[in-house]
Amino acid sequence: MLKTLMGAYPVTAQFLTRTDRFAFEPFSGSVAGQFKRTVRNHEFDVSEMAIMTHLIAKAHGTPYRLLPFVVLARFQHPFLVHNAERTPALRPEDLAGKRVGVRSYSVTTGAWIRHILAEDHGVDPARIRWITFEEAHVAEFRDPPTVERAAPGKEIAAMLLAGELDAAILGAIPKEPQLRPLIPDPEAAGRRWAEKHGAIQLNHLVAVKDTVSPAQADEVYRLLLESKAAAGDPPLLPHGVEANRRNLELAIDCALRQNLIPRRYSVEELFR
Repeated sequence: MLKTLMGAYPVTAQFLTRTDRFAFEPFSGSVAGQFKRTVRNHEFDVSEMAIMTHLIAKAHGTPYRLLPFVVLARFQHPFLVHNAERTPALRPEDLAGKRVGVRSYSVTTGAWIRHILAEDHGVDPARIRWITFEEAHVAEFRDPPTVERAAPGKEIAAMLLAGELDAAILGAIPKEPQLRPLIPDPEAAGRRWAEKHGAIQLNHLVAVKDTVSPAQADEVYRLLLESKAAAGDPPLLPHGVEANRRNLELAIDCALRQNLIPRRYSVEELFR
């Protein structure tokens, strides 16, 4: 039995029924909240894993390799939000010198948003005052000097509503109607990004521990593919190394440009 951490998605629904092969770890809240247990404690044989967390963990010798199976991908443009009642005229280009909240500096959505700000809006992320609320998944990672920790007990959405933050990167679309995307027409912006780069923005893939044999890893991958097929084979969740090569190259480049990793990995390195 392989101890497994996996969130519930359409593409994993059938996979999660395979209790004959996997010991699935129950958890409450977001699966991302459990990633520290993978990269710090090495608790799981098979684990859903955020791409930026995996890249950073690889730089510090964490004993996991990827499987080319995407469970979550999305364009991140809608998740940079501001309080439209307090700052109705704020633009992405105005964020230099502003206070922007993010759960942790190294989270994948945050890294993609910084990439978007730099590439599409001319904003140097180093000129933003980043306010974080928890430490990185990878214990060895150190935040850059532009990052400060919010006071204990503070919450990101509450700070934004109170005017203590100018903008924030959230993990989900907020329920509060005054918290609105800062990037105009974020869905169209995402489509333009995809056309420009010929890629999607990866969030989570699947990783296996180095103690998992190649034969076991192949079987995990086979069962994931069966589960994806049962979900209708969603096209925006590609599987296979070649189908994800461009996506992974851009993720690696995004991490390298932000000094999240010390060098440019080849795509093949991520799978061994």
